[in-house]
Amino acid sequence: MNNLYDFAYDLEKAMRNSDEFKHLKEMYGSVTNDSEASRMFDEFRNVQMQLQQKQMEGQHISEEEVMHAQEIANRVQQNEKVTRLMEAEQRMSMTIAELNKIIMKPLDELYSSFS
Repeated sequence: MNNLYDFAYDLEKAMRNSDEFKHLKEMYGSVTNDSEASRMFDEFRNVQMQLQQKQMEGQHISEEEVMHAQEIANRVQQNEKVTRLMEAEQRMSMTIAELNKIIMKPLDELYSSFS
């Protein structure tokens, strides 16, 4: 019998070969090959990560920071390449969430039996 790590590596290979990942990779390449789209995407991601970091540390996020993030998000949404990349990221994230739900099913069933 294979161990769980063997199955995990098989899942990794399947993910790399999935249509969702191939599409994400294509959209990422489209953005990175366009200097304007790449700059916008990097700026958006940096602001997003900074705000998430502050939130995780329990720090206050100012209204000015929120307005700045919204301004960047509005600009990013006007760039079709970045928008398509973000949509592909969202689909990949949903796939990962669904896989996680499947993987966690035995634990969910185990602990639900105690209720």
